[in-house]
Amino acid sequence: MSAVENIKNKVNKSVDELKNFDWNDLQNIDTIGVWPGPVKLLLIIIVFAGCLGGGYWFHIKPLQTNLATVGREEETLRGELETKAILAANLEAYRAQLAEMEDSFGALLRQLPGETEVPGLVDDITVQGIGSGLEFSNIRLENEVQQEFYIELPINISVVGDYHDFGSFVSGVASLSRIVTLHDFLIRTGASRSELLMDITARTYRYRSDDE
Repeated sequence: MSAVENIKNKVNKSVDELKNFDWNDLQNIDTIGVWPGPVKLLLIIIVFAGCLGGGYWFHIKPLQTNLATVGREEETLRGELETKAILAANLEAYRAQLAEMEDSFGALLRQLPGETEVPGLVDDITVQGIGSGLEFSNIRLENEVQQEFYIELPINISVVGDYHDFGSFVSGVASLSRIVTLHDFLIRTGASRSELLMDITARTYRYRSDDE
């Protein structure tokens, strides 16, 4: 008998066994010993596939999810490490720059006027207003406002004039040798159409001493 005929006979035998097999016997595992070979092979394939599927779903897939999460965390940490490494490499330069900035800032603060110079500043503002053609109805020093490194000295000013006079006054105050800023201005009509009233707050600054 040739090999081809032998194979055909085995195939025919397997087909006959499958045809004659009562599939209800699958419900009784005790009869597995008499099951045909193809049924046993099919059962083995199903069990093996189930094991592979279950292993992937319950073991490998969670591991893949964890791996992706850890990978993202690694990238984040790597970026933070690179940033911190750059900062650490330039730390001394940053400290030197900070010290230089603190010295420069301190020098600027020490250039602010002292308390004794404030009356002279009020006189300078008054001179600028009168020179601009304005009439002062009020000029009053308010309470000091303490900031972290300096102290603000608000001066409330009320003057009478016109737009050109106001512009000349503001320009003159800005050109003073002392640091003066102007805030919160309000312009309204006066007793006549040609008369305007302006309320404005001038702020000058003085150095805050260590005792303060």
